[in-house]
Amino acid sequence: MEDIFRKTYPVLIRNVRIGKEPQEIFLDGTGTIGEIGRDLARDRAGEAEFIIDGNGALALPGFVNTHTHAAMTLLRGYADDMVLQDWLANRIWPLEAHLTGEDVYWGTRLACLEMIRSGTTAFNDMYFFMEDAARAVDASGIRAVLCHGFIDLGDAGKRETECRATEKLATHIRSLNNPRIRAAAGPHAPYTVSDEGLRWCAEFAEEQGIGIHIHVCETEKEVSDSIAARGKRPVAVLDACGILTPRTVAAHCCWLDAAECRLFADRGVHVSHNPVSNMKLATNRAMPYPNLRAAGANVTLGTDGCSSNNNLDMLETAKTAALLQKFSWNDPTVLPAGEALAMATSAGARALGFGDGRLETGSPADIILVSAQTPCATPMHNPVSNLVYACNGSAVDTVICNGKVLMLEKSVPGEQEILDGAGRAAAALVARAGQT
Repeated sequence: MEDIFRKTYPVLIRNVRIGKEPQEIFLDGTGTIGEIGRDLARDRAGEAEFIIDGNGALALPGFVNTHTHAAMTLLRGYADDMVLQDWLANRIWPLEAHLTGEDVYWGTRLACLEMIRSGTTAFNDMYFFMEDAARAVDASGIRAVLCHGFIDLGDAGKRETECRATEKLATHIRSLNNPRIRAAAGPHAPYTVSDEGLRWCAEFAEEQGIGIHIHVCETEKEVSDSIAARGKRPVAVLDACGILTPRTVAAHCCWLDAAECRLFADRGVHVSHNPVSNMKLATNRAMPYPNLRAAGANVTLGTDGCSSNNNLDMLETAKTAALLQKFSWNDPTVLPAGEALAMATSAGARALGFGDGRLETGSPADIILVSAQTPCATPMHNPVSNLVYACNGSAVDTVICNGKVLMLEKSVPGEQEILDGAGRAAAALVARAGQT
């Protein structure tokens, strides 16, 4: 079956379940789902180059990670259990000053491998040397929206440099002509980007028809500092600068108030809930999911980077999100398993513009198979409950993105080369920075 990894083929997937229903799935070789039905083998087996036996697995849309910094896999475990500002100022930023494009390439290759192994087929990424990140995504076979982390700190010269970097990345990604890779504008956050920089990002994104990816209200200090410096809360700043659009993904959002939740819904902003990172860095408040949901906002899930999570497992993130919301609002009915799973699939796909995140005829062929032959899936009174509350990414057996098989029965081609390359890059980065 090694040939199955070479390119996109017509494939018939047999012996799987969608929910509790036995189904078969035919992939037509064009990157889309050709047909789903109970017994397709009679009519479709002759068209398929390969047949995959799911052995009773659950078939799901691929997971979509709506906020991460992929190349930070190289920093996994490097600086933990620290106060946020100390963590950033004394460990993360000094190390990042020594990053090279090759580091970002290998860190992103490692992230893509980890995401494939745990069932993620698309992600939303903000970092540096993003042309090298695009090279890694292209090689990996999954989907990504990539943006340069735009930080001007109110300096006009720095702002000009960031504008040119953003333009260059958008031009480069367009030149790739790869439907799996898209560009976005990436203003880091209201506290690191001036009003002029925010307005430029909003105008550029609208002109180019691309998305916007930004951190919003992660900490209470961001809100109080914004009021002191600008006379208004961060969300009001962003709205005045044109950042809040239906193409915007706002990460964290822990300190939104009820009116801001309604405004996000009105503006069509997609929210990325990052529960593991927010708990680990002690942001002191859970994202107000009940208010966002009541307002009708599209809420998705993100892992954040591996220096603040420390993994990219979306099933773990879904469970953590559900538990955090229940605990924070003292209500066991908040964020039930079905909603958490939808946040990790269909909500995320809509936020990034990669289809509807559903297994339907004509939808993008982004499909994962989660093994039913595992303790976490046994017994299976409720498949969705098992997925969110019992399983994690290690239960994922097979991954298909854009119709191409990326992992089959837990085998990913070239895995050892990626592990070796990323390990060498991480060691060299720390050595260059003179840190341990």
